[in-house]
Amino acid sequence: MASQPVQALAFRFPEPEDAEAVFAAVRESIEQLHPWGSWCRMDFSLADASQWISAQEQARKSGSAFEFLIVGSQGRVLGCCGLNQINTAYRMANLGYWVRSSETGRGVATHAVHYLASWAFANTDLERLEIVVAVGNAASLAVAEKAGALREGVLRSRLFIHDRFHDAVMHSLIRPR
Repeated sequence: MASQPVQALAFRFPEPEDAEAVFAAVRESIEQLHPWGSWCRMDFSLADASQWISAQEQARKSGSAFEFLIVGSQGRVLGCCGLNQINTAYRMANLGYWVRSSETGRGVATHAVHYLASWAFANTDLERLEIVVAVGNAASLAVAEKAGALREGVLRSRLFIHDRFHDAVMHSLIRPR
């Protein structure tokens, strides 16, 4: 049975002082995140969280990524979402998300997809947002579908996660006309 939906969410760029909160959210969720996130090692550390955060300002300035924290009404970091692997020539990007385990099943990730798509189409010239999810990642597949992304098909050996290739389902969101 799913929990009650989250009432209020905020999305903001991560700051250095968020490192401990990001670290705590990842560590709480490591068993669920590790199988599907190439970035998520079982020994994910506070230094890893700090390093990721410190790289985000330059990524935003260069236009190579726009990563956001998902923050609950009590100021708790619920997860992260972002646009990365931005291809300026083809005006497309990867759209990714994860939510800490204690907050799943409440619509947080679906709301994050809606927020990111709206933000991307209002603040960039991106035309296409791709949500690429490993075939076995049922929770993330459900989010993409609930968010209204169009399922385009299965791409063989599309993702390389922890020394293993995975088939992936390609979903897309296109700039509204």
